[in-house]
Formats: sequence, structure tokens, C-alpha cells
Amino acid sequence: MSTNVETYSLSHVQALESEAVHIMREVAAEFERPVLLFSGGKDSICLLRLAEKAFSPGRFPFPLLNIDTGHNFPELIEFRDRRAEELKAKLIVRHVEDAIRDGIAQPIPGETSRNRLQIPTLLAAIEEFRFDCAIGGARRDEEKSRAKERIFSFRDAFGQWDPKNQRPELWNIYNGRIHPGEHMRIFPLSNWTEMDVWQYIALEDLDLPTIYFSHSRDVVRRDNQWLPVSDLLPLRKGEKPQTHNVRVRTIGDISCTGCIESTASSVEDIIEEISIARVTERGSRADDKRSEAAMEDRKKEGYF
Repeated sequence: MSTNVETYSLSHVQALESEAVHIMREVAAEFERPVLLFSGGKDSICLLRLAEKAFSPGRFPFPLLNIDTGHNFPELIEFRDRRAEELKAKLIVRHVEDAIRDGIAQPIPGETSRNRLQIPTLLAAIEEFRFDCAIGGARRDEEKSRAKERIFSFRDAFGQWDPKNQRPELWNIYNGRIHPGEHMRIFPLSNWTEMDVWQYIALEDLDLPTIYFSHSRDVVRRDNQWLPVSDLLPLRKGEKPQTHNVRVRTIGDISCTGCIESTASSVEDIIEEISIARVTERGSRADDKRSEAAMEDRKKEGYF
């Protein structure tokens, strides 16, 4: 007697999606007060879609949190607020400016970027709301210190990370046990690459901030990259703004986020563009142009 057995196989991106949905559900099962970090960037946009798939038709079992540096691209803030409203998700915003005023964050004279100041602001928010888990969109392919992270990454009572003291994750079993005051950083996109993210965006037809696509912008050439001209970027002697068609690959503080010259006007164009790119994604972030040890030290302090 013959039987017809129907087989079903997942594509590479679908397999990554399945893993990430499983991680989202593990978070909901193991933690009492989780939160999802949402900046409006492409990685956190993917996290929102994964959360939708993990818990639909119900609502997210956690709020969204954004640490606002005050040095953001306006397009990103508009997208953040609109997307949270569309999903009817609770959005918590904590401002670096308030943390400076309250003495929580201490700027260094002459420091332009506020990315470092997100660390105490984030840790204060985690303590304020007693979050025991923070979900973020970091990926291991971004840079060397992030490649050392586990998917469930333990943080002690001071919010600090020890890369040499992490828990094994054999057979996709995640240990979420923590003591009061400690928390976990969860990275569902750990095994994704930049290309995977863009292929998932194409597969799901996800909405994006306009700055990811080619647009005309005033920029200035500095440290071998194009930086967007703004009130937050004082021009140096001899620098002259120029207008180019550019886009961003990764978004951070507007004062240190480099733009690349591009004509990519669709997700398909972007996929083709990055497939032949010779510069890494975070090679366009001026604040990341530092030694591996310095970036790792910043992460140990609580940087996401």
C-alpha cells in the first residue's frame, strides 16, 4: 500500500523567522516584565513583525521602549510614533536630555554624539519600570563585541555584561532565571545578517522610514564618509555642505550616522546594493570607528 506524504520545507529566512518567534514566546513564558526596544530602525521593525506573528491575534504581552537621544532623524521619530499607534502598542519614551538634567547621564565636554549617554538613561528606565527582560534587535554580524553575545544575555544588578560568564544555549534551551534587580537582554535576531533582514522586509512588505531609501540631502565629507548637515553637527574649518542622493544603512545619533551615496529607491534595489557592498553596515557609524576593546567596554557598561 502506498501513502502520499506531504513534505514541507522552510526557506532560510522562514527558518530564521521560526526561531525568532520561538524566542519571543520563550520571553513571554519566562519573564514577568519584559519590554521591547523600538527605535524605528529596520531591525526593530522586524522585531515588531515577529512579535505580531508570535502573539497574534492577541496584543503584545510587553510595552515598547525608546531611549530618545534628542539627536534623532525627524523621519525616525515620526515613524516610531506612527507605527506604535497603528499597532495600538504602549510606547514608553525616555529622553537623554531629562537624564542629563537629573544627573543620571553625564556628558563629556566636546562630546557630540549622545549614543554613550543612552546607557545610564536605559538602565534608569529598566530600574524605573522593574523590567526583567529587554528585547533588542542586535545581530552578531554587526561587529565583534556583539558576536560574543548569547541570545539570552545576562545582565547583573548594575546592568553590566560579562562576556566571559555567559550561560550555555544547547539545543535552543534558554535559561532565563535571574535574581531581583538583574535582567536579561534578548536578541531574537542574533543569527540574522543584514541581508537576512532586508530579505525579510521584502518578504513581509514591511513599511520603513524614508531615510533608508535614496533621497536628496545636504551632507559634508568627514573622516571618509558623508555626514548629514544639521544644527547638531558644527562644521569644521574648510568644510562645505554638498547636496547628494544618499541613504542610511544603519541609524544612530544624527551627528555620527554616515550616509552612503545611493540611487536605491526600493527594497529590491537595496538588496542588490548591499550584495556587492565592500563596507560593513556599521562602517558608516562614526561612533563605531573605535577599537573592539572600546566598544566591548561600552557594552559591558550597559550599551545595547
